[in-house]
Amino acid sequence: MSSGSVELSSYRDQHFKGSRHDQEQRLRFTTTLYVGNLSFYTTEEQIYELFSRCGDIRRIVMGLDKFKKTPCGFCFIEYYVRTDAENSMRYINGTRLDDRIVRVDWDAGFVEGRQYGRGKSGGQVRDEYRTDYDSGRGGYGKLIAQKIAPNTDNRA
Repeated sequence: MSSGSVELSSYRDQHFKGSRHDQEQRLRFTTTLYVGNLSFYTTEEQIYELFSRCGDIRRIVMGLDKFKKTPCGFCFIEYYVRTDAENSMRYINGTRLDDRIVRVDWDAGFVEGRQYGRGKSGGQVRDEYRTDYDSGRGGYGKLIAQKIAPNTDNRA
């Protein structure tokens, strides 16, 4: 298989350190995948069980809430070889894991610090603005939840 057999999506990491060209090159040869839309309750073992069907996994890095250090719905999976990662893109992207449809995308390579959510509240930005109720991701989005149940910490 050639390195271009699975197309790149239009998403690009805005925090990538380097030029757009560098990022494109890395994405074309990377063995690292970003996996999103995970339940906050999905375990590393469940991820390993599913993704190891496509090949040997070098490591899994769970996405964590920046402040609580709890899982927040994404992870990075690094394979040893590109063809195994391509198979994950081809066969696992859009499938169900822990009752959720997971999104798999190429990643230019994991760098320490990227495992933490980038939202204001420490988690995923998407979860702050979500208007639907999602039990797998802690209920309503953060902003909606605050309107429904205002902060009651000041009560006696």
